[in-house]
Amino acid sequence: MRAVRVDQFGSIENAVIGEMPEPMAGPGQVLVEVHATAVNFVDLLLIAGRHQSRPALPYVPGKGPAGIVIGLGDGVTAFKPGDRVLAMCEPGGGFAERLALPATQCHPIPDGMSFVDAASMALVYDTAWFAIRERGRYQPGETVLVLGGSGGVGLAAIQLGKALGAKVLAGVANPAKFDLALQAGADAIIDLGREDLQDSLRDQVYAQTDGKGADIVVDPLGDTIFDAAIRALAWCGRLVVIGFAAGRIPTLKVNYLLVRNIEVSGLQIGDYRKRAPEKTAACFAEIGRLYELGRIRALPTTTMPLGRVQDGLKAIRDRDVRGRIVLTQDAVTA
Repeated sequence: MRAVRVDQFGSIENAVIGEMPEPMAGPGQVLVEVHATAVNFVDLLLIAGRHQSRPALPYVPGKGPAGIVIGLGDGVTAFKPGDRVLAMCEPGGGFAERLALPATQCHPIPDGMSFVDAASMALVYDTAWFAIRERGRYQPGETVLVLGGSGGVGLAAIQLGKALGAKVLAGVANPAKFDLALQAGADAIIDLGREDLQDSLRDQVYAQTDGKGADIVVDPLGDTIFDAAIRALAWCGRLVVIGFAAGRIPTLKVNYLLVRNIEVSGLQIGDYRKRAPEKTAACFAEIGRLYELGRIRALPTTTMPLGRVQDGLKAIRDRDVRGRIVLTQDAVTA
């Protein structure tokens, strides 16, 4: 079977087109013919061996492929051959022609959603949903500050927040990408490129919230941006840590939490897929409904054939992309 394989952890160049054994659906599993899979920042970490989980080698990257069920293992009753699904595979496997995975990790794709859209939305919309709905415990009318507001998770969180009725502030450092966040529905931009961010971020948020602050902060960045953002939380506000794309892993004196009655929590979404598949199913069901209602949409997406996997990975590494990159088989399919 044709697939992208990694035989040694390291650089992007270690991800090459090769052959892998043909997968078979075991008990409780489905076999999926892959049509489209997004490229994600986490793929870079896994290929480099710098993720908290190190997959066995040879490793096939690619999370969240969309495709068609073509085989069933013993005991599977929730799906049938021909069903269109999003396959949330751990730790990867989507950059291939086919893969087998537990049926509990597959989710139906709405009839009106293309495979490319489904793949584009995977991993970013579910991450945003768990950050806002589950870890952030969003209540109608609250204000959500989305850091990294021009990235994949950030743009998804902006759209999702607006669809749920939130006031959404988008934290963006690059002025050239302010428009992306605004087009996604952000009510205002919080400029992360300003000097003296420790004060300027809070001042900007307070100006948009009548001095109250943000009820929820979604933080995929960390570093000094976390240090500044926690000062912009409202009373009983919640900051959700989902990554450290800006560099340094920050630390915090916890007496600050006590004094302000605020919370900091973490989100490792892969754990939810393994430990609480019923919540993951509810997440994708709501995402599908909001998509069908036209209240959220796939992010701006560039498609590339699977053979250009290194180009896609480099674009993510160099932040040379506006929106999402989705790898398809030889032809883009609906």
